[in-house]
Amino acid sequence: MVAAVEIENLKVCYKDNCVLKNVNMKVAEGEFLGIIGPNGGGKTTLAKVILGIKESSEGDVLVYGKSPAKARGLVGYVPQFTTFEKDFPISVGEVVLTGLLGKAKPFRRYGKEELLKADSIMEMVGIMHLKGKGVKTLSGGETQKMLIARALATEPKILILDEPTASIDTKSKDSIYDLLRELNREMTIILITHDLGVVSAYVESIACLNVELFYHGESEINENIIEHTFGCPVDLLAHGVPHRVLKHHEKEGERK
Repeated sequence: MVAAVEIENLKVCYKDNCVLKNVNMKVAEGEFLGIIGPNGGGKTTLAKVILGIKESSEGDVLVYGKSPAKARGLVGYVPQFTTFEKDFPISVGEVVLTGLLGKAKPFRRYGKEELLKADSIMEMVGIMHLKGKGVKTLSGGETQKMLIARALATEPKILILDEPTASIDTKSKDSIYDLLRELNREMTIILITHDLGVVSAYVESIACLNVELFYHGESEINENIIEHTFGCPVDLLAHGVPHRVLKHHEKEGERK
C-alpha cells in the first residue's frame, strides 16, 4: 500500500519547549484520518510539519516519498475559518481563484481555463451561487466550503483541515462531512478536530495526539486511550454523551 505520509521519531521544539516528540505514524494513500487531542497538544504543529511550513527538530517526515518542502504542491490546507479575515473586500469566486496563484505567471490575469476550473470546483462544492458574494456576507458553513474549494484549486493529493466545523451549525457540519467523504474517494484526508462525535461516524482511523502519539489505528477507541490522550474522563469531553464517542459503547447502551 502506498504511503501518503510517513513520520519517524518526529520531535518539534520551540527553544526548550517540545510540542511534539516520539511521533511515529504512517498515513496510507486514500485514508481518512482524524487527529484528536487537547488544545496545545501539537495537532496544528503536526499539520504544519506535513505542509512544509514548520521544520522538525528531529526525525524524518516524507510526503509521497519527498520532503514536505518539495511536496508542497501535493498538499492542500484548510485553516479554521475563525482565522480568516472576512473584512477584506473580495468575492467568493476571487478567493477560490487565489488557490491557482502558485501555478499562474506573475502579474497576469487568470485565463479562461483557470476561470472554468474555479467554476467547476465551486459547482462541485455547492457554492457556485455564492460566486459573486463578498466574503463578509457568508455564514460559517459557507465560509468553510469556500476555503475547501480554494484548497481544491491546487489539485492536492492530500487535504488537511484544521477544525473545519468549529462554531457552525449542525446542518452545515453534516454537509461539510458529507462533502469530505466524497472527496476522500479521490484524495487522502487528514482532519484535525475536537468533535469526538465525528470520529466514529466519518473517519476511517484516528491519531490521538498530546505531544506524543498515544494511538493510531481504527476509529473504535476505548476509554483508556482517550484518558491517556486528554487526561480526563471521556464523558466530560463528549458533554455527557459518551455513546457518541465509542461505537462499542453504543452497543452496550442498547442492551441496557
